[in-house]
Amino acid sequence: MPSVRAVLKIVTQRLAGITETPRFEAELLLAHVTGWSKVQLLTRMDESVDGEALEPLVLRRLACEPIAYILGTWEFFSLELAIEAPLLVPRPETEHLVEVALSHIPSAGGRVLDLCTGTGCVALALAHNAKAATIWATDVSDVAVRVASKNARQHKLPIQIAQGDLFGALPPGTGPFDVIVSNPPYVEEGEWDTLSADIREYEDPGALLSGEDGLNCIRSIVDEAPKWLLPEGLLALEIGEGQGAAVLALLDARGFVDTAIVKDLADHDRIAHGRWA
Repeated sequence: MPSVRAVLKIVTQRLAGITETPRFEAELLLAHVTGWSKVQLLTRMDESVDGEALEPLVLRRLACEPIAYILGTWEFFSLELAIEAPLLVPRPETEHLVEVALSHIPSAGGRVLDLCTGTGCVALALAHNAKAATIWATDVSDVAVRVASKNARQHKLPIQIAQGDLFGALPPGTGPFDVIVSNPPYVEEGEWDTLSADIREYEDPGALLSGEDGLNCIRSIVDEAPKWLLPEGLLALEIGEGQGAAVLALLDARGFVDTAIVKDLADHDRIAHGRWA
């Protein structure tokens, strides 16, 4: 049987045409097959390994299936979360949304709502880092509610999850909230064909597309959020890289104050937020 080093070299070469991180992904796949951690993998470079066991996973990745779906788990804000198609794979950029929310959650606890929760990544990261807070999460997808609930049980984080469209999922008497966050659909419908194959062919378009300008869902959230916010409560939204000015205009027109944009590490507009006065 070939060595770990040889298998990684071959798989890296095969994946180079479909990903910008072929070596990293080769290591993830081989660690998954062997049951070793990445550290263990890198200390066993000259040991023999069954390369054939890796082949089905490599073929799935070569078909552009997101590696998170192949592994069945993905890390977000230091939490390992279960994931399955067609839920959106948690992105590093979304961690900025968590950071903004954490800076506004009252130290004594407070109440937080996460709309469009998907895997539950944002709600669970908030619950893990603001343990005194009461966290609600909603999503229209039954797959999202099931997977987010599984992740909550796995990490023993007592978030409340409801299925339905945005605020309409909340039971009567829920709220008001100190913080409302969302990573909503914000992709323009005309951009669909420009997205990478791993997104177009596997992830849920309903969780991505939001009208001609990508702002339909954001408009709905901005319009209704004040009914669910406490005075001085924060609304924070993940947005597309060119949507900052438009979303700030929506927040300002609705009466939010101290509105601002947080940029991601690539210096793109990423989080829009404002307080309800």
